[in-house]
Amino acid sequence: MAPEVGSVSGLKVVKKGKLSDGKIGYILENGIEIVDTFAEMFGMWVGRILITAESLGWANVAAKTSTGFASSIIMSPAEAGIEGAVAPSETPDGRVGVLVQVYHRTRPDLKSQMVLRIGQCVMTCPTTSAFDAMQKAKRRLKVGRSLRLFGDGFQRNDVVSGRKVWRIPVMEGEFIVEDSFGAAKAIAGGNLIIMAKDLASGLKASVNSVEAIRSSCKGVVMPFPGGICRSGSKAGSIKYKLKASTNHPLSPKLRGLVENSEIPEGVQSVYEIVINGLKLEYVEKAMAEGIRATLKIPGVVRITAGNYGGKLGPYHAYLKDVLGLK
Repeated sequence: MAPEVGSVSGLKVVKKGKLSDGKIGYILENGIEIVDTFAEMFGMWVGRILITAESLGWANVAAKTSTGFASSIIMSPAEAGIEGAVAPSETPDGRVGVLVQVYHRTRPDLKSQMVLRIGQCVMTCPTTSAFDAMQKAKRRLKVGRSLRLFGDGFQRNDVVSGRKVWRIPVMEGEFIVEDSFGAAKAIAGGNLIIMAKDLASGLKASVNSVEAIRSSCKGVVMPFPGGICRSGSKAGSIKYKLKASTNHPLSPKLRGLVENSEIPEGVQSVYEIVINGLKLEYVEKAMAEGIRATLKIPGVVRITAGNYGGKLGPYHAYLKDVLGLK
């Protein structure tokens, strides 16, 4: 082993070069392969909502509900996810909070989704309020100003911790929502792909990856269910007129049946962790933490990432770079 190649999570790289199926990458001392490839990412508009409530339980209920049906912009009306909890000392109303992020291709579509999700999923949830969590963003979306109309003329404006808000009368009492929310360009599509010998080991590695990202990384969300995607897609379809269809090269059941299979021998299960973030460096750190959390799980065979050959997105995160390999 060339000493300058490096190690990951305390595991030494014992080989750099061709892997079992001819791809180029790194082999760790426990046999796990890391493909020398990159995750291809693209820009989207993001809004960041701080949901506060009388308890963390209710804040989480609103957060989970407002980020539903938002795993992928390919077929969902938006991409969204939960970023994490916020202490009462850091919220405008002194109550516990939860941060969520909502992504879309355009600002008008983002505003529409934020209005709908706050109006239908936060305002309806007991004890909650909604504040902007991107106050420094230059672009502003009149989200609360649109929602105020639900008050049917009985709404009133006010100020909470220096923020202009609307107090909308509801059956419980009143719903407080900030007048405008920031919008900024962010990064979508960061990813890592976990290949394992069976479902149990692949799922355990994926859960570990998600938990590591959630516990140690700021400014990112994982929009798929539980942070994990089991059914990755490719653009278009071979047989049908569809926007997207199953990523057949990454289906273990099709190994040996399709010429362009990317499944190495011994892999029976594949999971993908998709990461969106406020900044590129946040996504890169999340990818690194997510990968490191998988490398000591028995049954993991290979770690790789998804891309379109650099043709889709302008942002590329190479696995060797985020892991500090040479």
